[in-house]
Amino acid sequence: MTITRFGRRLLAATLAAGAILGAAPSQAQAGEVTFWTWRQEDRAAYGELFADFTRANPGITVKFEAFAVEQYATVLSTALAAGKGGDVIHTRAYGGLEQFAKAGYLLPLDPAAVPELANLPEDARASLTLRSDGRVYSYAFASQTLGLYINNEVFKRAGVTPPTTWAELIAVSKALKDKGIVPLANGMATAWMCEVFTSVFTNPLLGPGFAADIVSGKANFEDARYVAALTKLLELRDYMPPGFTGIDYPTAQQLFLSGRAAMFAGGSFEIANFRKQNPKIDMSFIAPPAPTAGAPRLVSKFFDGGYAVNAKSANQADALKLVRWMGTKQFGDKFSALLGNISPINGVVLTDPMLAEVAKLNETSAPYLMAVHFRYETPTGSELLQSGIQKMMAGSMTPAELGTSLTQGIARYFKPFQK
Repeated sequence: MTITRFGRRLLAATLAAGAILGAAPSQAQAGEVTFWTWRQEDRAAYGELFADFTRANPGITVKFEAFAVEQYATVLSTALAAGKGGDVIHTRAYGGLEQFAKAGYLLPLDPAAVPELANLPEDARASLTLRSDGRVYSYAFASQTLGLYINNEVFKRAGVTPPTTWAELIAVSKALKDKGIVPLANGMATAWMCEVFTSVFTNPLLGPGFAADIVSGKANFEDARYVAALTKLLELRDYMPPGFTGIDYPTAQQLFLSGRAAMFAGGSFEIANFRKQNPKIDMSFIAPPAPTAGAPRLVSKFFDGGYAVNAKSANQADALKLVRWMGTKQFGDKFSALLGNISPINGVVLTDPMLAEVAKLNETSAPYLMAVHFRYETPTGSELLQSGIQKMMAGSMTPAELGTSLTQGIARYFKPFQK
């Protein structure tokens, strides 16, 4: 019998969940809070952060337990359904949170019990709020921004400057290509990165009011503005790597990091990773090009997830104490410094110049549309967009057909799109 890659992942996750349930890991010792996460690579940083917590709260230690990212959702849902799991749980935001909050697995974070919620901006709280009851169930840990990475050394060597308008983007890309440099590293083989790529370039083209029109039902994805923005993406195919439909995420990263490509459309979550892979890289993170000079250059913004308390935790008081501490400026300052991510906590000081620049770019932003608004029901807007963009960029679907596909798919559950 042949087992597919997905089958192997599901089997591994199922076996891992079974082992976890057998080990009953949620039964932490008195004074020990278990923290579950998919962020294996952040173990050392959280170890330092949790040591600070223990110094501030003698007698309470935190045990960091990380799981493979592709298995995390399965392992977590299996454990929580059995009344187990970590005391504090690293959650996703938006639709990724809702499935666990709706099932009653997470403790609501009420303002009276968690006054640190006031330290978060409204959009951060909204990203971790259950829509049916309006209560917050997880404390936001990072905001992410989508924009355009520039390899400064490559640009300097080619004698070009970063583009500010779409016309400049095409002109710069042509100049780079003429010099034998791949202008844009991105490929289309990794589905979720296709959505990132789309949002980076279309948000400025759509303008600041488009997302509100979609959410209110004043427009749908068959709107002429959206189809026109998708059509502009087709102009970038000439400036992507040869065989871009088969270029995956890691390959695109390496094209940029090695200097073989000059630009990379991606997220601020890449900053720490890029520096780790190439400590010598001279790069900038800029807002994507505007449609015309003077128009707003909108970056895309969203929240990554948060910290929640297991409703069945035997150490709920200590777990809540940990989450409250992770809502303080002290934590946010050090979190941002150690992990190269922007903490959403009000007043956090960003000592990294690139992160500070990203925070400034966030002042002119639009939501990462599908992630923020259309990942709650199936088919998710992200699933529809990702597969559709792959087809469109490969030439097997037109922009208008993609707009119709998105509208019809989302209309299955989104009443404003229903005719």
